[in-house]
Amino acid sequence: MKPKYLLPIFLLVQIVIVKTLALFPEFIENYYSKGLYPKIAHLNRTLFGAIPFSIGDVIYVILIFLLLRWIWKNRIDFWKNWKTNGLAVLSWLSVFYFFFHLLWAMNYYRVSIEQKLNIEKEYSMAELEAFTLTMIAKTNSLQHQITNNDTTAVVIPYTDPQIFEKAKNGYNNLPTPLKDFQYENNSIKPSLLRYLLSYMGFGGYLNPFTNEAQINTLKPKFSIPMTTCHEMAHQTGIGSESECNFIGFIAATKNDDVYFQYSAYSFITRYCLRNLDRMEEGKSEHFLEKLNKGVLKNYDEHDIFWEYYQTPIDTFFEFFYDNFLKINQQEGMISYSRFVGLMIGYEKVDSVQ
Repeated sequence: MKPKYLLPIFLLVQIVIVKTLALFPEFIENYYSKGLYPKIAHLNRTLFGAIPFSIGDVIYVILIFLLLRWIWKNRIDFWKNWKTNGLAVLSWLSVFYFFFHLLWAMNYYRVSIEQKLNIEKEYSMAELEAFTLTMIAKTNSLQHQITNNDTTAVVIPYTDPQIFEKAKNGYNNLPTPLKDFQYENNSIKPSLLRYLLSYMGFGGYLNPFTNEAQINTLKPKFSIPMTTCHEMAHQTGIGSESECNFIGFIAATKNDDVYFQYSAYSFITRYCLRNLDRMEEGKSEHFLEKLNKGVLKNYDEHDIFWEYYQTPIDTFFEFFYDNFLKINQQEGMISYSRFVGLMIGYEKVDSVQ
């Protein structure tokens, strides 16, 4: 067999192996998520954690440059040499697919938190309404505690590095059933590509090759503590976006710092309001009236920021990422909001215990 066919064929073999292993989540859980992955993550975060800038972003910039240069050099006879160029693309995809899954992405197929904790994430309208009222009360209380009035927006007084450092406290305080997701070796960075992330609609991401948590520090600061805790959840070996929101929310609410608590509760309250509208159009309006004006000012700050960066680029990447999540055994972009159900189910189980 000619060498140029090896990597493309290896890509097909890899896909078959990964999709077969995905049928055995307990095997993935025991031998990868709790076995190989923690060692890989520890090594990467030890190597890159102390470096003040994002190595992963630098790697991405270099790879994008090389890709564009290759396309430019082959532009004239690109389609004429479609077979050679196609094999080259498949070869690179094969290498990417291998390291993506080896270094992090097999975590997509581990045992779900829903199964681990024996919780049900489906809920009724009445349950969502009751939960939303509780979250509104907590959000209002924290906003008032911080500002000493109902009308002032919360302003976080920390620098980004201070937020990243304080985030560990919440993971140290995780309840016993979630101790599997302890966090060690900080590797949290402001993304060098934060303007691009803003146009793409992303608040942050985990680089699966370097295990660095990348935070879009352009976004409103009141939301950054929760985003940081979410990306740290990915670093602990969680692939599911809903589960990262779930673990990130609990870590932020268990943090001793009141600004982290506010970031988390204001975050989940927005999702509760969205989910109410998904179940019944206009349902959230009555609940919005119960929020303090200071909280609404933070929400306006959030909306103005994302509206400023709303372009066709954002629409494209939302479509792309929605389908990427579906390929990796998730429900698409709606996965993010599913954590509300996880929290409702978790509180039921927690209250019984």
